[in-house]
Amino acid sequence: MTRIATSWLVYRLTDSALLLGLVSFAGQIPAFFLAPIAGVWIDRWNRHRTLVWTQALSMIQSFALAALALTHVINVWSLTALVLMQGLINAFDMPARQAFVVEMIADRADLGNAIALNSSMVNGARLLGPAIGGLVIAAVGEGWCFLIDGISYIAVIISLLMMSVDRSASRGPARPVWNELAEGWKYVVESDAIRSILVQLALVSLIGMPYTVLMPIIAGTVLQGGAHTLGFLMGASGVGALISAITLALRRTVVGLGRMIAISSAMFGAGLIVLGLSRVFWISMAMMLFTGFGMMQQLAASNTILQTIITDDKRGRVMSFYTLAVLGVTPIGSLLAGTLAARFGAPTTLIVGGVCCLAGAGWFARKLPALRVLIGPIYRRLGILPEVAAGLESAAALEIPPER
Repeated sequence: MTRIATSWLVYRLTDSALLLGLVSFAGQIPAFFLAPIAGVWIDRWNRHRTLVWTQALSMIQSFALAALALTHVINVWSLTALVLMQGLINAFDMPARQAFVVEMIADRADLGNAIALNSSMVNGARLLGPAIGGLVIAAVGEGWCFLIDGISYIAVIISLLMMSVDRSASRGPARPVWNELAEGWKYVVESDAIRSILVQLALVSLIGMPYTVLMPIIAGTVLQGGAHTLGFLMGASGVGALISAITLALRRTVVGLGRMIAISSAMFGAGLIVLGLSRVFWISMAMMLFTGFGMMQQLAASNTILQTIITDDKRGRVMSFYTLAVLGVTPIGSLLAGTLAARFGAPTTLIVGGVCCLAGAGWFARKLPALRVLIGPIYRRLGILPEVAAGLESAAALEIPPER
């Protein structure tokens, strides 16, 4: 609700595609500079306590937005400053949440399902939030969306405080931040599998995902609609993402997720191209389903593979680079998308982004055979590959302990 309210408020105040991109840029650029360093600290800090603090600060930010909007003193610059504050919080919050997932599950084999279930909840919210947000904006204004968001953090913080987690886990002796950052960077760069997944993710985040910044223009100018049109379009994207998350949650193995990264990137790109060409509401709605499905499939599949193959002592740093690939480059893409849309129009910008995503999908598909060779031994060591898992089950049935 807050995202759609922010976008609509900027567009209502300025009627500018460039400023839409600028505000989105302000909200995400902190991740570009801070996420890698944040990963070092997250590998040191208690991740549970870190999340309590980030959620409390996010609540304060939402209440500040609500106060300014409801008193009608908000302008694009105060809005940009508060969006920037949320970006600073997210630079720590997102890698901490991603790294904390492993601490909440007992069996590493359940990791893929846990990530997919988390995605299901997120996208259930993405399905309901924009649709409700569009109606709330049309009825009483954007400020009430911000107020509801601030109140919702109370439940989040209470839930975190009620968790029973191991607070005594040792993170190892602290070393200079730059040394640990360099160690994490070397770990990512020297692994062709991790590097390729993050590069593909960064490409789609840079070129494709900023399409959300342009949706107020698509809804208001191209399709001649209002806030409710924007809500339905973003809701359709949420439906596609939710379907994607459910299909991932039902998977019994992480095997085959690499192929899904290539397929979902291609689906996302194709959806953007047709969305840019469409001038009919129901066609645009259908394409939003495809883009939502493809976007979430790639995000969750990439996350699952990374979380499976990385070592625990570097999890925070690797997930900070994941955050950099998702959130860090997106603001640059948002600014680029806003600039291109102001010059050539939002539809043309979407088409160009879609073509680039298709090219990236082709590149990753060509890399897949080599990546399977690298990841295969890790999966075998974890007992993930089907033939290994079947062998372990047979051994257990015969009450013969498997070889170590």
